[in-house]
Amino acid sequence: MLLQDKVVVVSGVGPGLGRAIAVQSAKAGADVVLASRTESRLTEVAKEITELGRRAVVVPTDINDEAAASNLVETTLSAFGKVDTLVNNAFAIPPIVDLLDVDLDQVRAGFETNVLAALRLTRLFVPALTETKGSVVMINSAVLRHSRRTFGPYKMAKSSLLALAQSLATELGPRGIRVNSVAPGYIWADNLKWYFNYLAQQRGITAEEVYAETAKTIDLRKLPEPDEIADAVVFFASALSRAITGACLDVNGGEYHH
Repeated sequence: MLLQDKVVVVSGVGPGLGRAIAVQSAKAGADVVLASRTESRLTEVAKEITELGRRAVVVPTDINDEAAASNLVETTLSAFGKVDTLVNNAFAIPPIVDLLDVDLDQVRAGFETNVLAALRLTRLFVPALTETKGSVVMINSAVLRHSRRTFGPYKMAKSSLLALAQSLATELGPRGIRVNSVAPGYIWADNLKWYFNYLAQQRGITAEEVYAETAKTIDLRKLPEPDEIADAVVFFASALSRAITGACLDVNGGEYHH
């Protein structure tokens, strides 16, 4: 029960990693505030959390909207009276296109959600996090560790998010607030399973063979699952990491070493 009676706010709660972060936090003893634009998803995850004996509050939120983000803070404090951890998990995939060809307006739109919205939400929660000497966890990506073609716009956004986390760690450290990042690689969830099935059909092989080929490139020979990545978030939210800030923890099964 690493997060016994803590309050964790999770943005970008969907069926994959966002849900896992919320549920693993509840299993660790936390009450959870669930935020995303799709209320039906939030309600499903909230039911899982209440079945675990913890409280869940659903707050449909567009984090790009200042008023909606402010409402998330107000609703959280009204429900629980405090905040211990903010997890910035919401993101929008920028165009997977070479930088020489990408539409700059689409790059700007990606920065709005992936970077500026995270900054907005963090700033709004700072007064409450100061009271609890809490923490912020940014969900980053293994795209930090490579420069493959077409991933340039994505790497730009996530590299900026890492710089944001590190700079906030310096600014907020004197207030007792820690800011860290988790960088997943492959996440063995519905989206990736769909993609592997697609690749298998294109190549005339099985999805299991696509998985095996991919797993061969990873030290542990398996693709991380959402709960395994979420546990790293729980670690950063817990007192076990009380002397750690400005860090980025890669959770990729050994695909990249950093």
